[in-house]
Amino acid sequence: MKGKKKWYDYLWIASLAYLILGFFNILFAWLGLLCFFIPLAIAVVKGNKAYCNKYCGRGQLFSLVGGRFGLSRKKDIPGWMKSGYFRYGFLIFFFAMFFLMLWNTWLVFAGAKNLGTVVTLLWTFKLPWHWAYHGTLFSDGVAQFAFGFYSVMLTSTVLGFLTMVLFKPRSWCVYCPMGTMTQLICKAKNVTPSQKQ
Repeated sequence: MKGKKKWYDYLWIASLAYLILGFFNILFAWLGLLCFFIPLAIAVVKGNKAYCNKYCGRGQLFSLVGGRFGLSRKKDIPGWMKSGYFRYGFLIFFFAMFFLMLWNTWLVFAGAKNLGTVVTLLWTFKLPWHWAYHGTLFSDGVAQFAFGFYSVMLTSTVLGFLTMVLFKPRSWCVYCPMGTMTQLICKAKNVTPSQKQ
């Protein structure tokens, strides 16, 4: 008999709501920063991956769609995708794309570039997303960050769904940049004094 569900078992609703809200108003994309800072904070404070194991709404969404709804082949992820080379390589690539997004945001803040009302999917395909921007009281740079950040979140969700369909439901978790970062933090935090010498 399965145990009673806890409040955090429903965080997949928050992940789904985030994607929907960003479709209608891009400024909601700023909420995605919670998915960056909370896992890192838990890893730093607690020294564990509780966020990945319990609180990640995206992982829950993949489990639900791939597992309960049967949209996953449930095959083992290839060994090369589990390797440190791939995971750390993907993390470096992800950071490069993230800093490029920040650079573009800075250019808009500085007035050197106009606001681009597009969402870039898979770091390549520029999708018009102008209907989701209704203006802001702040600089256009605020909206530029939102478009860029939503692009990152949507791209990682699409990659997660692709690997969910091809392999096991939560295959994305194997190479998720946040998971890799929190794992590195946990390893550093849990090193004993004798190991440091």
